[in-house]
Amino acid sequence: MTAQPANADYQLLDSGHMRKLERIGPYLLDRPSLQAIWQPQLPDSDWQRADGIYERSAQDDGGHWIFHRKVNREFDVLYGDLHFHLKLTNFGHMGLFAEQRENWDWMRAAIRARMRRTHDRNLFVLNLFGYTGGSTLACSQAGAHCIHLDAARGVVDWARKNADLSGLTDRPIRWLVDDALKFVQREQRRGHTYQAIILDPPTFGRGPKGEVFKIEDDLVPLLQACRSLLAEDALFVLYSCHTPGFTPIALHNQLEIVVGGRSGTLESGEMTVAESGTPRRRLLPSGVYARWLAEQ
Repeated sequence: MTAQPANADYQLLDSGHMRKLERIGPYLLDRPSLQAIWQPQLPDSDWQRADGIYERSAQDDGGHWIFHRKVNREFDVLYGDLHFHLKLTNFGHMGLFAEQRENWDWMRAAIRARMRRTHDRNLFVLNLFGYTGGSTLACSQAGAHCIHLDAARGVVDWARKNADLSGLTDRPIRWLVDDALKFVQREQRRGHTYQAIILDPPTFGRGPKGEVFKIEDDLVPLLQACRSLLAEDALFVLYSCHTPGFTPIALHNQLEIVVGGRSGTLESGEMTVAESGTPRRRLLPSGVYARWLAEQ
């Protein structure tokens, strides 16, 4: 699955030597990309024009930026028909996940097709580990009611800002700061269900009250609980992951915990971003996904 680079303010220009060269908004940025174990195609002179270079720290999970020109650490971009407020954080993340663009298109198309067919706009989507909100906003654009959940209040506020920038301020979105597993288990006890569930769990994370999420320990209980939250008229489940060692086959098998026995299509693959500035337009691996779509 390839996120095409042709939309507005983001382009992957080149990759190699475990780095990637990106045009993001007004800036040319050089960031780490651990799977880019090949030669860059563009000349060194193109890479040397980068406005900012992010270098990881050898001591911890952080790092630092080196700026060669004046750069605003926060700015707005348009990508995938959504507006994002980006931040050049000390962890190298910016709040934009270009590899998810095709998933956003897939969800929008599924929701709109269901609504055209049934004329029912009461379609409820639960987005766990929602981060800066790309999936939430895509589903909201299509007309769904959304619950956006993340463990970090600052990140939920960031997603709300993206909703405002995208013209979705008045849309039915609930913004929740909570631990994903605890929330899903409470919803399970309440008997609440959803027509769609989205999850992109981290390898390791902490909840708002210090709860620890370890993907090797907590993923299966989370998926088991999500199974009971899936409504009889469920439309889709999207599960993506960036944990090293998790393959499309692994995600395919894990998603069967949620949707096994239901009719529909279950597919899996790699999320990628295509280079736009190179002759061969290579694909940069950027995580894996599995997704299920009900028969229409």
